[in-house]
Amino acid sequence: MKLLPKLFAVAALAFATQTFAADWAPGSTDWDKLPDVKKSKVGLYLTPQQAYDMKKANPKGVALFDIRTRAEAMYVGWPGDADALVPFVEHPELMSDWDDKRAMYKLEPNQDFVPELERRLKAMGLGKDATLVLICRSGDRSSKAADRLQAAGYARVYSVAEGFEGDTAKDGPKTGQRAVNGWKNANLPWTYKLDRAKMYFAQ
Repeated sequence: MKLLPKLFAVAALAFATQTFAADWAPGSTDWDKLPDVKKSKVGLYLTPQQAYDMKKANPKGVALFDIRTRAEAMYVGWPGDADALVPFVEHPELMSDWDDKRAMYKLEPNQDFVPELERRLKAMGLGKDATLVLICRSGDRSSKAADRLQAAGYARVYSVAEGFEGDTAKDGPKTGQRAVNGWKNANLPWTYKLDRAKMYFAQ
């Protein structure tokens, strides 16, 4: 399908041209005021606390996926209650390409994103009518991934609008640090310990 690469290209471009949303208050649920970079067509959002509570209330019926890169999960930590790491974009295997515009190693769309997510859901006994919760770094990738999954036939896909690390502080002693909001800043459970069975390996 020619449409698939185009969808991934649009998602990657949106991620690459993101703007920081440091004015988004921790725990805010005024979704009408959500920064554009965090908005999805699906329009379903959760705070980190809501996502945590939803998963705890129905651990087998709600699927929580960390969609960051493998490097992020390994070096930054991840929510231990997540069902799996399913990267939406990834670095090339050897991180040999550089993105001058963003001053970082280049990210590429993970063509295996939807198939891997479907494999994980099948293993959980869940289908396209399941409630999915996606978390990325700060809520931008998860919104694009929610749209990608909607296009694949999933209707109940929530984006954690603050992400795992949260937004970057614009001023003060923590300027430039991801200290504004997010899962980690909300003091929700997370760990550096990775469960191999939940990690992503290209098929």
